[in-house]
Amino acid sequence: MADSMVEYLQKDMECEGLLECIHGLKELDRRCFRALSESGEPMTVDEIAAAVDRERSTAYRVVQRLLQAGFIQKEQVNYEQGGYYHVYRPTDPNELADDMQRKLNEWYAKMGQLIQEFRDKYDEQAGQAVTVEN
Repeated sequence: MADSMVEYLQKDMECEGLLECIHGLKELDRRCFRALSESGEPMTVDEIAAAVDRERSTAYRVVQRLLQAGFIQKEQVNYEQGGYYHVYRPTDPNELADDMQRKLNEWYAKMGQLIQEFRDKYDEQAGQAVTVEN
C-alpha cells in the first residue's frame, strides 16, 4: 500500500485499487469481491472461500469487511423444511462508483481546506518573521 498521495499517483493502479485507496481494503478483499462479481450468482461464504483458496473463517472475515464497506449485500435463503443460510452478491457498481465519487469529493474539499489553513498559518508566520527582523 502506498503511504503518500505522491506514491499513489506514481503507482500503476487498476480500478480495483480504489477498494484499497478509498476504503482501506486488502488484496484478499479485492480477490473476494472480484470472485463475487465474476460469478454472476450470489455465493455462500464456503463458495467464496473455495474461489480464493482460503479457509472459511478467513473468507468470513473478508465478507464482513466487504459488507461493512457496502461493497456486497447479504441475502437470506430459506429452506422449505425450515432453517436458512446466507448468500452474498456485489452491490450495484453504479452505487459503488457514486459512493466513491462522493468520498473523493469530500476528501478533495477537506484537502483544499487544509491547504488554505497551511497557507494562512505560514503566511502569518512569515509576516511575523519579517516584522521581527525590521
